[in-house]
Amino acid sequence: MTTPEHRCRLYLISPAKIDAGAFARDLEAALSAGDVACFQLRLKGCGDEDIFKASEVLLPVCRKHDVPFLLNDNPGLARDAGADGVHLGQDDGAVEDARTQLDFGAMIGVTCHDSRHLAFLAGDAGADYVAFGAFFPSKTKKAEFAAKPDLLTWWSEVAEIPCLAVGGITPQNCLPLIKAGAHFLAVSSAVWDHPGGPAEAVKAFNALMEKHSPR
Repeated sequence: MTTPEHRCRLYLISPAKIDAGAFARDLEAALSAGDVACFQLRLKGCGDEDIFKASEVLLPVCRKHDVPFLLNDNPGLARDAGADGVHLGQDDGAVEDARTQLDFGAMIGVTCHDSRHLAFLAGDAGADYVAFGAFFPSKTKKAEFAAKPDLLTWWSEVAEIPCLAVGGITPQNCLPLIKAGAHFLAVSSAVWDHPGGPAEAVKAFNALMEKHSPR
């Protein structure tokens, strides 16, 4: 999951509830439509067995397109499912502990809300990226923290690891985040619920990222 020339890239997050077989078709359409840096399976209210079964269906789609597949919250399950890494919230354990459970080189991201301090702690602990947000109200998750675009600019200037912007991001509101220096935009409903379908959403985001990313 790299950012050539600091071109902003798309980081897809699944809906909180899915039918894996049907969603696999949407994921295939999205990944076929343009550049996607990563896909995170984030199923809330599901047991480990259901998440594991969904991973068995969706991981091959990501492998086909050479897109890293991450699970949310659970390093042990990510390891067992053969995922490429895990995304940790602030209550999901330490980066160091997750690293011991995953293969060397696995990707670990950390939610840092709107906190520079948490971002530095995550970077020092060995996180591969930090996630800031929410930048906008979201259909996916109620926002408890509000981040501003200048946080992305600051981080891109002082830190070496990438930053991810998350929270209610759409093609209509993403330009300030791209221009501020976000390495990745985390998007869920704006892709899966796009009136033209996931492929059209991916194309729209990529066109904006290609035109407006800092160079």
